[in-house]
Amino acid sequence: MLLSINPDNPAHRKIAKVVECLEDGGIIIYPTDTVYGIGCDIFNKNAVERVCRLKGIQPEKSNLSFVCSNISHISDFAMPIDNSVFKMMKQYLPGPFTFILKGNNKVPKLFKSKKKTVGIRVPENNIVHRIVEELGRPILSTSLKIDDDITEYPTDPSEIFGQYKKLVDIVVDGGLGGIYPSTVVDCTGSEPEIIRQGAGIIEF
Repeated sequence: MLLSINPDNPAHRKIAKVVECLEDGGIIIYPTDTVYGIGCDIFNKNAVERVCRLKGIQPEKSNLSFVCSNISHISDFAMPIDNSVFKMMKQYLPGPFTFILKGNNKVPKLFKSKKKTVGIRVPENNIVHRIVEELGRPILSTSLKIDDDITEYPTDPSEIFGQYKKLVDIVVDGGLGGIYPSTVVDCTGSEPEIIRQGAGIIEF
């Protein structure tokens, strides 16, 4: 299903339809403030594994991340962080960043890397914000790009639907997507470190 949702004023009934899909174990393609992503309920193991099969990755060996509705939601899944890191995240979120933090026991096992870390996103996008808020828990965040040999990310929701309509349950059309992924910042060491430069510009 291709579901068009106004990014400025998302209709509640359409958000509810997406949330119902996620609650039923479905997977969706959705807009963010960077590129389109593939997502599901992080607590639905079968759905997470389905996304990983779609991307050709092994969940236990991949650095999976997820979308929270706001920065206060992050504390539900991350170990206590330094004040300096919290201030930095508060300054740059919502925004086009993925922050790598030390995960706590509430993080599903499939999301914990060998280092017990987890990637967390709070995109500046009304649609995904409303989806996560309505669902009441985070959704998986992984970029739509399947093949690393392809440098460009798909941006047109209609073309995305044509390619993925038999592989996912809903493609959310929130307008054209971006071409650059999020900037990934590792906050688990003594100093924050950019491990992938993307759309977000950050200063330490």
